[in-house]
Amino acid sequence: MNSLNDAHWMRLALAEAEAAAQAGEVPVGAVLVRGGEVIATGRNAPVAGHDPTAHAEIVALRAAAQKLGNYRLEDCTLYVTLEPCAMCSGALLHARLPRVVYGAPDPKTGAAGSVVDLFAQPLLNHQTQVQGGVLAQECSALLAGFFRARRSQQRAEAKAAHPLRDDALRTPEARFADLPGYPWAPQYVSDLPSLAGLRLHYLDEGPQGAPLTWLCLHGNPAWSYLYRRMLPAFTQAGHRVVAPDLIGFGKSDKPKKEGQHSFAWHRQVLLELVEQLDLRNVVLVVQDWGGILGLTLPMDMPGRFTGLLAMNTLLATGDAPLSQGFLEWRTMCAQKPLFGVGRLLGRGNPHLGAAECAAYDAPFPDAGHRAALRAFPRLVPDHPDAPGAALSRAARDFWQHAWTGRSLLFAGARDPVLGVPVMQQLQQTVRGAPELVVLPQAGHFVQEHGETIALRAVEYFRL
Repeated sequence: MNSLNDAHWMRLALAEAEAAAQAGEVPVGAVLVRGGEVIATGRNAPVAGHDPTAHAEIVALRAAAQKLGNYRLEDCTLYVTLEPCAMCSGALLHARLPRVVYGAPDPKTGAAGSVVDLFAQPLLNHQTQVQGGVLAQECSALLAGFFRARRSQQRAEAKAAHPLRDDALRTPEARFADLPGYPWAPQYVSDLPSLAGLRLHYLDEGPQGAPLTWLCLHGNPAWSYLYRRMLPAFTQAGHRVVAPDLIGFGKSDKPKKEGQHSFAWHRQVLLELVEQLDLRNVVLVVQDWGGILGLTLPMDMPGRFTGLLAMNTLLATGDAPLSQGFLEWRTMCAQKPLFGVGRLLGRGNPHLGAAECAAYDAPFPDAGHRAALRAFPRLVPDHPDAPGAALSRAARDFWQHAWTGRSLLFAGARDPVLGVPVMQQLQQTVRGAPELVVLPQAGHFVQEHGETIALRAVEYFRL
């Protein structure tokens, strides 16, 4: 047969392969031709038939043998889109086929030359002529597309599953229904090594190839809802925004035991998240614990960060006393562990509506979900040997001597915990930091006045 005829029959086999793919089978198709006429077709059907022998070639051979009333097909040619395996090659030889034409080679199980060549064994009592590579590109593309789609589906299914660990709790999704000003789709990850199966929630808005990525890290006891007033300004500028919920907060899983939380662990989670999402040209946006942890990240990956937007936070180096306001906050958390998060936010931000205050309470339906709220005040390094203190001192050296990006610092004048004096110390630490911007109406949670900050930051960090 000439090559034009071979291509014609192979296209018919490709149609069978496409039908197999539509049925969820690996897309391999076959046709048996005798005297210029198709006498049988076959497509992969092991899954549907619960039959490991139901390869396209076998299906076609069976149909042809039934039609002709003879298992020997001595005057036929088989066209198949993928190089036959050992099972099918043996059947083709047993059927005495004079010629087999295949499309794509199979480097894993091919028995016509890729792994072994059964057809080239001189001691066999029948010799079959084999020709490969007919419409190989089309046949390979169909297979590659099928497996690519299946891998993508498997990843999506695994991502959606995120089984809950026995030592953690997960806030019911109904608690987050109809949150005011928070329309964004949740994203989840649980395959970071440090998570060990815990599910971490994050927002990821805007194009992945955006000129800037704003990495927004919240503090205690807030969550990514805190950035709802700032996020639109970033995305409207064509930028990307990634806003994770720390483990124990927001929509992320909540370990039951306070002892599961540590400075180094939460920091490692953030480092791995940045790596996995491959964040680049990052403006680090931090407040409260978002800065205590986040300010230690760029020294490990300086090439990924181009800017700093800091609000009411600090580097907890352990060699300077913590503010009196923070010490009072720590005492209050210990004495009143069931304090109302929404009420706290509302007291410092009287412009918040009842639904917005309720949104801050949403992640914490009961005491069991509040282990992180109880643990975090004690985790702030308060002496030189405290966990995280040495990392923070190394970060201080980085910001003083190695930082080459741009910086913008804001302080809420009404914050008694990490307000103007603390931010002035950070301003002196960050190399090249401009004058501190003080917001007279803002308290600790500066982001609740974040629209103006975000617009100013977009302009300031414009490339």
